[in-house]
Amino acid sequence: MEIGFLLGSVVKIFGLIAYIYGILWVMDQPSRWVKVGGLVVAFGIIQLALTKFGNFQLLTNFDSGLLFQACAMTMVALGLNLIYGFNGQFSLGQWGFYGIGAYTAADITYRWINGDARGLIVVGVGTILGGAVLIGIGKLIKKVRGIPILSQFTLYLIGALAAGWVAVLVGKLLNPAFQPLLGTNLEPGILAQGISLQVMFFFAVVFAGIFAAEVSFLFGLPVLTLGSDYFGIATLGFTIVVNVLMINSDTILPFPEMKGGRGMVGIPKLTTWFWAFLFMIIVIVIMRNIIRSSTGRAIMSVREDETAAKAMGIDIAGSKLMAFVVGSLFAGFGGAIYAHFMGFLSPGSFDFLVSFNPLIIVVFGGLGSMTGTIAASFGWLFFLEGLLRVLLGQMGTEAPTWRYVLYPLTLLLLMLIRPQGLLGTTEWGFLKAKEILSRKKPQPTPPDSAAVPG
Repeated sequence: MEIGFLLGSVVKIFGLIAYIYGILWVMDQPSRWVKVGGLVVAFGIIQLALTKFGNFQLLTNFDSGLLFQACAMTMVALGLNLIYGFNGQFSLGQWGFYGIGAYTAADITYRWINGDARGLIVVGVGTILGGAVLIGIGKLIKKVRGIPILSQFTLYLIGALAAGWVAVLVGKLLNPAFQPLLGTNLEPGILAQGISLQVMFFFAVVFAGIFAAEVSFLFGLPVLTLGSDYFGIATLGFTIVVNVLMINSDTILPFPEMKGGRGMVGIPKLTTWFWAFLFMIIVIVIMRNIIRSSTGRAIMSVREDETAAKAMGIDIAGSKLMAFVVGSLFAGFGGAIYAHFMGFLSPGSFDFLVSFNPLIIVVFGGLGSMTGTIAASFGWLFFLEGLLRVLLGQMGTEAPTWRYVLYPLTLLLLMLIRPQGLLGTTEWGFLKAKEILSRKKPQPTPPDSAAVPG
């Protein structure tokens, strides 16, 4: 192993941590123009580092791969931190929603570049119509009190299936109008290239995230009534079920293009640093604003004491469901970004073993710390999956598998030495809670004392 590579990797890791601090510091500035300008500069720094000047490139292709994966992992881990760290619900299902987002977005773009617009139409119409139906049913349920939770789930499920059926019909009707504009993979039409393709990719990521969120709503409605331990087991079972459906996507499910256990190929590599950076910032802003709102305070109160929160009038079930759905939305975004960087999806990348990765990251960074989660996501990918993997690879072909032995040992040591995580509840810049200065009450002016006669 070259000493230069080792030192260079360490410098890159600390440089990225400093880069994250700089982003959060800039976003905390009072001037809107300073914020926007700072984010543009932050984007440009990495873009220049990824650009090749002759034979020189600061961040290699291997580094860029880790960078995109770190952005995706940040979204997934922030979502899990909202569910587990801030709301106190132990979940192992985050990886399943990550996979749902990845396969959904990949199927949309794969069909699009091959002259089939049904993927975007069906998922887009289905998520929008499904969301409207779920909201409508929710308002109806609030008016009729006393409906058992399983009966509510049945109503929501019927409404979601009806919305999906309508979306499929709309897709069949509108697809012929799009086909001449899409062309084929060899001769792409006007909508399958250039800026039109990038706009379609944006919608694919958004709809994939929303679809994952709606699935989490239907799954979480009955399951969140379980205790935290049983909820964790149920979410692990969900991840396994999703993985089995991926393996049999070309037989059980009507998606032959996903090729089941062989893996989905031909996914357009549309993920660039612009899209990875944009969606990561969007997730960070949404997460921060939720936590600093009254909704976020209600979510955290459930973690602290459900009985006390209920006594204060907080909707316990609604707060749990809100955190679970938003966390799954973030996971769906991350999965879509990951899929279009890799260009290939294998069910093996979404099995239950690797589903522990975001949980380890959240614990490493600190439960209830957004800064810790972001820093740990980048550190995890660049040190454990990057530097350590290369170091072990020098020792033999089977040596990299020892990572799965070092991970739990490292986690065990962390729990013994610093159980609150590396950063605990520390937040940087934009993510730091604002101090509320108490207003001093004006002191009453004493009455004028009588003049003392001389």
